[in-house]
Amino acid sequence: MVNFIKKIIFWLNCARVYSLPITVLNWIVIFIYSLKSGGNAFLGLAALIGISLVHMATNLTDDYFDYKILSKDEKYLNSAQNCKCLYLKNNQATTEELKFVIFIFLGIASIIGGVLFFMSGYYVALLAFIGLCVAAGYQKLSISGKGEIAIFIAYGPLLYEGTYYVMTGKFSFDVLFLSIACVFMTITVLYAHMLMDYDGDESSHKITLCRKFKNKTSALKFILVFYLLGFLNISAFAILTRNYYYFLSFLTLPLIIDLYKSLNAFNHDKMNIPQIKFWHYPLDGWEKIKNTQDAPFYFRFFYVRNILIWFLLLICIGIIL
Repeated sequence: MVNFIKKIIFWLNCARVYSLPITVLNWIVIFIYSLKSGGNAFLGLAALIGISLVHMATNLTDDYFDYKILSKDEKYLNSAQNCKCLYLKNNQATTEELKFVIFIFLGIASIIGGVLFFMSGYYVALLAFIGLCVAAGYQKLSISGKGEIAIFIAYGPLLYEGTYYVMTGKFSFDVLFLSIACVFMTITVLYAHMLMDYDGDESSHKITLCRKFKNKTSALKFILVFYLLGFLNISAFAILTRNYYYFLSFLTLPLIIDLYKSLNAFNHDKMNIPQIKFWHYPLDGWEKIKNTQDAPFYFRFFYVRNILIWFLLLICIGIIL
């Protein structure tokens, strides 16, 4: 039993369970909004479990195909981030085991989808089909520089409208607008990750949105476009709904400026770690990570994730107020 639990924990870590706050916080936004519209809390929680499983399955699927590319040439493996597909590179798991776990995650998510289908309505089948298509096609979209499209669909209209429909039995134009306001901020997490893996993706000829720019400096500047779109949309939503508490989300602006400076330093020195301040936290398992070669990467990944968390929490406060 102990070994079984350890195996589960191992695969949850491989599936980057630490990235789930991104999914959970987006879900909390629409969960609170749906509750205020009389939504069913139990069905919303079931939807969260299914969404989280698909999220982790997508991460593992991305690893599977990335490793297939990286393992073709040793120089590809050496140029990628040390933490990239680490459990496959150091033989802690095989690609066959990885495929099995992916199917398990998606299988459980399908069962949950079946339950929601009977309890919420037949549109759940359509929403689940779209979700599986996004998960299956993410890697191909990612290597062609279109990964942000998948994230836009999955973390925008699909997650928000899907959760709202499951909980209330209907769709909402307001929810669609809210989803667009939040998803641009969510995309920054993926974009920052790709920016930090620019050199590895270049060596393995993986085309990402970052790689469409001639250099890392130009690619870095583009992250500001996503943040700008996020703030513009939440501003428009605040004005249209006459709920000006949404402007509390602008409190994240100083953190974004600090993040930009940090990513710029990483572009010039991959081993750079700025002085840790209280606003950088939480940094998951930092005491174990801080003295490793992966520390500069993880610091910035956690930081961009934390900024998103603050942004979404402030929106939650706006919904409640």
